[in-house]
Amino acid sequence: MSDTHSLDALVQALKRLPGVGVKSAQRMAFHLLQHDRPAAQALARALQQATEHVHHCERCHTFTEAQICATCLDERRDHSQLCVVETPADQSALERTGAYRGLYFVLMGKLSPLDGIGPNDLGFKKLFDRACDGVVQEVILATNFTAEGEATAHVISEGLKARGLKPTRLARGVPVGSELEYVDLGTIAHALVDRR
Repeated sequence: MSDTHSLDALVQALKRLPGVGVKSAQRMAFHLLQHDRPAAQALARALQQATEHVHHCERCHTFTEAQICATCLDERRDHSQLCVVETPADQSALERTGAYRGLYFVLMGKLSPLDGIGPNDLGFKKLFDRACDGVVQEVILATNFTAEGEATAHVISEGLKARGLKPTRLARGVPVGSELEYVDLGTIAHALVDRR
């Protein structure tokens, strides 16, 4: 048995984080153990607390410690708008813009047949029920502009249209402050098609 079993287990745990390889995991583990044991203990406590207390909002599926998150309970928000995003991180990014004051539905993923993720895994039925509650007037599809995100938006769009709703999609275009000669051709093509 290795005399560094605990260290190896820590490296393996850190390696499970997205974008963290073996060397990065080792650097993090060595730093925490050599230079900042209080931070390591705080991290362990925070992870324990989060896994015990954070769960999904019953209405929008984002992370919360309550049954229904503060966003869903906020009466100042526009309850006629429902924005569909892939992850809580996407929701957070939209919130930081300050440009959207409606409600959300967080899919917690995207369609990915190769990974075995289908509509039932993402709670499409719950989304459709929520969108057809008689209050929601506009469903904004804000999935990412990847192949999986586009497929997810398409399937949701078709499902909403079959239920008599007309969804909208985030616009795509040239980033503010960019020069056309440096923008990729796909972005320019979408900006031309989606021009207003």
